[in-house]
Amino acid sequence: MIKRSVNISGHQTSISLETEFWEALKTIAQIKEISVAGLIREIDSINLVTEKKTNLSSRIRIYILTYYLSKVRENANV
Repeated sequence: MIKRSVNISGHQTSISLETEFWEALKTIAQIKEISVAGLIREIDSINLVTEKKTNLSSRIRIYILTYYLSKVRENANV
């Protein structure tokens, strides 16, 4: 588990993720051509719209899983 601090909307917050999730987050950010912090802000803003009450680390994991599942479905034409 790796803990990192990120600035979101002017305040520092800590995010704890397994190494594999940090690597996946970096990869997605590169594909989207944004910084990891920018992607985390994007994921955080999605939560504001949907009003889900889960912590940010969990939302990041769900985002990553959903991202890769959508890619698998695209490739499988599902």
